Amino acid sequence: MSRIGKLPVAIPTGVKVTVDSSLVTVEGPKGKLVQDYTNLVKIEVKDNEVIVTNLSDLKASHAAHGLYRNLVNNMIIGVTKGYTKNLIINGVGYRAEVQGKLIVMNLGYSSDFIATIPEGLTVTADAQGKISISGINKQEVGEFAAEIRKLRKPEPYKGKGIRYETETIKRKVGKSGVK
Repeated sequence: MSRIGKLPVAIPTGVKVTVDSSLVTVEGPKGKLVQDYTNLVKIEVKDNEVIVTNLSDLKASHAAHGLYRNLVNNMIIGVTKGYTKNLIINGVGYRAEVQGKLIVMNLGYSSDFIATIPEGLTVTADAQGKISISGINKQEVGEFAAEIRKLRKPEPYKGKGIRYETETIKRKVGKSGVK
């Protein structure tokens, strides 16, 4: 049995969780999220808690047990608090600015990168090179942050590029003049 899957998920006040035949819907102050689930697990709401139950002894069922418990937990956190990822842009002349539903980034190439901000996400960029991506869906926030970071990954010699705020870059020394 999954250690994580057997833990119940508490439902805070102001959050409504409904379970249909194959859909879990979570509504809260920040919005509404919907997740489908497999028939290997049973999800039910009892006494202001969501309980995920394993239905068989298959390996896939054990994996789904913990997975869907965490997905429901992430949905509840998303509609109450929300999720935020912060990126930092390092480099001379590197900058980003938000223009409506677009984020325009100058990352040292001859042309600018233009990315469309997905529906449901909020992006802010300041002059110091900090990009903040926030939303209620943890997967969408993380995926968009990873796409932005992928445009110019941080390099170890000068530290230029886009990195997460919590990420540390192992710096390397450059070549030395050997005679």
